[in-house]
Amino acid sequence: MERAEIGASIVVRGSITAGEDLVISGKVEGSVAVDGHAVIVRPGADVVADVHAHAIVVAGQVLGALKADEAIELQSSAEVEGELAAPILKLHDGAVFNGKAETVKGAEKPKLQLAS
Repeated sequence: MERAEIGASIVVRGSITAGEDLVISGKVEGSVAVDGHAVIVRPGADVVADVHAHAIVVAGQVLGALKADEAIELQSSAEVEGELAAPILKLHDGAVFNGKAETVKGAEKPKLQLAS
């Protein structure tokens, strides 16, 4: 499985797009879009961005809107302020969340249509 990592001493400002799992240990400001893969925010990471991914796991600090196609998980060390939207939301004991949370249905698969 391929995986990219933003190390603890790295600061990124701008838009990040990826086609593989992304692990954030440093600071990110802007937006993060990871199509079909996961974003993992490690303890000590600081993210000020809107994040969209297949799955999102947060153990650090995030300020922004998080949208996942499958699930968002806030681990016990997470501190999140903003909006959460995913079919499954998991908040562990100790996680801090301030904002709006919404469970949304996953993207429906298109129905097959017969050509006439």
